[in-house]
Amino acid sequence: MAQTRPGLFALMRAPFFSSILAPLFAGTLLAVIATGRFSPVGFAVVLVMGLALHAATNVYKDIFDPLQGTDRINLHRNDFSGGSGFLLEHPHLLPGMYRIARVSLVVAAGAAMLLLLFTRHTLWPWLAGLYLLAAFFSKYYTAAPVKLAYRGLGELAVWFAFGPMAILVAAVSQNTLFHPFIIAAMPITGLSTSSILWMGQLIDLQADSSSGKRGLVARTGSRLGRWGFLVIHLLLIANLIVLALIVLPQGWPLLAALLPYLLLPRTWKQVLRYHDQPGELKAAAGWNVQIHLGMAVLLVLGLCAVLLLH
Repeated sequence: MAQTRPGLFALMRAPFFSSILAPLFAGTLLAVIATGRFSPVGFAVVLVMGLALHAATNVYKDIFDPLQGTDRINLHRNDFSGGSGFLLEHPHLLPGMYRIARVSLVVAAGAAMLLLLFTRHTLWPWLAGLYLLAAFFSKYYTAAPVKLAYRGLGELAVWFAFGPMAILVAAVSQNTLFHPFIIAAMPITGLSTSSILWMGQLIDLQADSSSGKRGLVARTGSRLGRWGFLVIHLLLIANLIVLALIVLPQGWPLLAALLPYLLLPRTWKQVLRYHDQPGELKAAAGWNVQIHLGMAVLLVLGLCAVLLLH
């Protein structure tokens, strides 16, 4: 049965916006903790910029993966991996999807230029550079000729975009940059989003390999690649503990962000056992998303608590 024609928010894959909202909130809160100053306008503008860039990324991915055959041959598409399938079901949407992606980049550029009015001029090169790099990642994560996701560079791009880059642009919106609090927190949200990507690669391995999408899991195989999933989570846990107990004064409320990791043992058990059976990984993918969302919410709430205690 054909899918119902998707609306604008569906085409933008809005349910996945948590991946960009978490670092933007976290970066802003860390900047406020570090400096004692808060710019509501800067925060509002950087939210528009980040959401527009993420929307463009999602739409471009749903354009170029089907055009290059990856989504077309994927037999294990689900709510958490394999793309939306919108273009396969509704090919006539292609021109509209291009318009959405391009308009999203223009909106993000407008937000970046507006943000210049509220930031110190010494931070302007950083803001311009972060926007240009984010726009590059947005399209060329999957688009030719670069196709980062097809060359084993997609994982690094995702970690950097949703970790250091997003946290830094949020800090810039608050007129700060490389404070120790901010530096120590940079990897966390990128690692969380990377875990979603890694799980998706385990599920999509057959389709990715057949279409030439040579991500790290496709290059290593699932038997070795499954351990990457565990390493990502262990690094995130270690980073959270260091940030909470060593870097941030009175940072202990951040330990609450570890509570969703009570789901990790059973998630890892499924990945360990069914790494080469993508049809059996859907439950584990769902639990992994719950860990991702729960950690993001509790991280932001924990930082709010740290700010109140500071």
